[in-house]
Amino acid sequence: MQTDTITYIIISGTLALTLALFQYIFKSKKRTKIYWFLTFLRFVTIFSIVLLLINPKFEKLSFIDEKPNLIVAVDNSESINYLNQSESTTALVETLQQNEALKERFNLQYYTFGKLVRPNDSLGFNEKQSNIAELFDRLSEVYNNTVSPTVLITDGNQTYGYDYEFMTSRYKQAIFPVILGDTTTYSDLKIQQLNVNRYVYLKNKFPVEIIATYNGNNPINSRLRITSGTSTVHSEVISFSKTQNSQIINVKLPANRVGVRSYKAEIVPLDNEKNTVNNIKNFAVEVIDQKTNVAIVSDIVHPDLGALKKSIESNEQRQAIILSTSDFIKQSQDFQLVIAYQPTNNFRALFKEIDRLKLNKIVITGTKTNWSLLNQLQSNYKQEVTNQVEDFQPSVNKNYSTFIVDNLNFEVFPPLQSEFGETTFTVPVETLLYKTINGTQLEEPLLSTFEIDSKREALLLGEGIWRWRAQSYIDEKSFNTFDNFIGKLVQYLSSKQRRTRLNVNYESFYNGNDNVKITAQYFNKNYEFDSNANINIDLKNKESDNIKTYPFVLKNSNYEVDLSGLDAGEYNFTVKTLSGNISKSGTLKILDYNVEQQFLNANVTKLERLATNSNGASYFIDDTSKIINDLLSDSRFTTIQKSSKKIVPLIDWKYLLGLIALSLASEWFIRKYNGLI
Repeated sequence: MQTDTITYIIISGTLALTLALFQYIFKSKKRTKIYWFLTFLRFVTIFSIVLLLINPKFEKLSFIDEKPNLIVAVDNSESINYLNQSESTTALVETLQQNEALKERFNLQYYTFGKLVRPNDSLGFNEKQSNIAELFDRLSEVYNNTVSPTVLITDGNQTYGYDYEFMTSRYKQAIFPVILGDTTTYSDLKIQQLNVNRYVYLKNKFPVEIIATYNGNNPINSRLRITSGTSTVHSEVISFSKTQNSQIINVKLPANRVGVRSYKAEIVPLDNEKNTVNNIKNFAVEVIDQKTNVAIVSDIVHPDLGALKKSIESNEQRQAIILSTSDFIKQSQDFQLVIAYQPTNNFRALFKEIDRLKLNKIVITGTKTNWSLLNQLQSNYKQEVTNQVEDFQPSVNKNYSTFIVDNLNFEVFPPLQSEFGETTFTVPVETLLYKTINGTQLEEPLLSTFEIDSKREALLLGEGIWRWRAQSYIDEKSFNTFDNFIGKLVQYLSSKQRRTRLNVNYESFYNGNDNVKITAQYFNKNYEFDSNANINIDLKNKESDNIKTYPFVLKNSNYEVDLSGLDAGEYNFTVKTLSGNISKSGTLKILDYNVEQQFLNANVTKLERLATNSNGASYFIDDTSKIINDLLSDSRFTTIQKSSKKIVPLIDWKYLLGLIALSLASEWFIRKYNGLI
C-alpha cells in the first residue's frame, strides 16, 4: 500500500471520528454509554464510506509448489505385438504407474499413439499405423511452457507422418526413449517400396517400380515373381551381397481388360528367414479406356493456371493443358471440359466454339476480365461494371447438394480479387461459396454451378485461387483435400450423366492400412438434400459370402460410413435407403497389406539420436529400474515454488458493504428504541 493511501486513510479516520464526536458528544452534551456506542456506530459508517471512496488496494502473496510433469507415451501399434514386446511394454507401464517415488516427484500423464494420439493408458496394440511425429506435435501444444520430461516407449518404426527425429526443434523437452526390441541382425529380404500408377489405360503397358533390399553379410540369389491370380506375369532372378544390398527393378505389365486388376509381388524367402511378411507386396491398378482432357484457356500469365493444372492432374484420369484461345480452336475436338480464365477481347471466337461443340465450361473472372464483352457473350448472368476491385473471402454453403463438398476450412482462406458490383443470374443456380466482406456474408455467389439445356457450367468470381491451394497445404500439410475439391468440381462438369437422387462416392480399391470411408448424398423428389434419411450399406464378402450391414452417419451435407478395419478381400456392396426403393451398388477391394508387419528390428539408431538431440537418454526395455533412478536423480526435474501476488481493491470486499448496512441499521434501531428520533 502506498504512502499517499495510508495518509488518506488516517485523515479519513480522523474526519470520521471528529464528525461522530461532534454529533453525539459535543452537540448533545451527554456522556452516557448509549451515546458513546452511537458515536462508535456513526464513526464506523462514515469511515467505511470514505474508505470505499479512497478504495485502497491490498497485496495478497501466495505460494504454490509446482511439480514437473512426466509424460509417458506408449506405442500402441501392431508392430509391438509383432516384435513380441507387448507383455514387457504392459509390465513397464504398470511399474511406472505403481512407483510411489515417481508419483511424489512428478505429475504423471499417460498417452498412447498410433496414427492418432489419445490421452489414456489403455493398451491393445491394435493400431494399424504409427505416427511419432504427430505425438510430439500434439504434446508441444500442451507442454512446451512447462518442465515435462517424456518417456517414449516404442520400437521407433514410424509408418506415417514426418520424420520424428527432427521434431526436437519444436518439442522442447528432454526425451527418454525406451527401445522395444534388440540390435540383433538377421538376414532379411524385403520389398522396401513398390511404385505404380493407380490408373492405367487399356491395351497399354504400365510401369511397376520395385525397390528390394537385403540385410545380411553373405552373397545370395533369389527370385522376384509378380502374379495375378494363379498366373505369373513376370519372373526374374535378383542377386544381393553385403555391399550391393539394394536393387531397383523396373517392369512393364500389359493392361488387357477394363476394371480393377490385382497383383502380388513376391521375393522368394531365404532359408530360415525370420520375417517373410515383408517379402510380399500386393498392389492393384484400375484399367480405364478413356481420359478426361481439360483445356485451361487464357491469354494472360497467372499462377492460378499452374495451380489449376496441378490440382486437376493429381487424378491420373485427367489431363490439363494450358492453351491460348487460338491454340484451343485448332484442337477443340480433343477436350471434354474448358476452363475460360479471365476472358479478354480474344475470347469471342472461343465462346462460339464452345457453344458449337456443346462443351461444359468453368468461367473464372478477375481483375483482367473484360466484363463488357463477357456480358455480351452469354445470357446466363450479368455483372455490374464499376471498374473497381474488391477482395472477397469465401463462405461455404452447407446446403449445397449438387456434389459432395470436402471439409475444407474455406473461412480462413485468403480473399479472391474481382470486380466490385452485383452479379445477377437469369437461370437457376446452386451456390457453393458465398461472398464475404469483412466478416459479413453477402447473399451473392462467389462460386456457383448451374445446368441449362443439358450443359453444365461453373462461375468463379475471383482470381487468386493459387493462394487457396497454398493455404490448404499450410493447414493440412498436404494438397490432397483442395485437389479433391477441384477434382469433384471437374468431375461434375465433365460428366454427361443425369442427376440422381442417391449419389455414392468411393474408391475402387484401398490399401490395407487406408481409411476406408464411403460418402453418400440423398435428395428428396424435389432434389433437395434430405438430412433425415436412414441409409445403410450391405457389404458382402465375395469369398465367404458373409453379409454385414453398416449405417451411414450424417456429416455436414452428406452421409458417411467408416469401413476401416475390414479384412482384405473383394466386396460387393449395396447402398440403400430404408424409406424407399432407391439403391446404388458397386464393388470395392481391400488389398492385403499391413505396414506394421514390415519391420524386423527396432530403429535403435534413430531413437538414440532423438535422445541425444533432446538432452535425454535412451534405454532398452530391460533397463526399467535405471530409467526410474535417472529420472528421480536428474536435477533438471525438481519441484518449483512459484509465488503469486494478487492485488485486491477494497471495493471488491463485499463484507464492508454489509458492515455499513449493519452499522446504520443498529444506529437507527437504538435511537428509535431510546426515543431519540
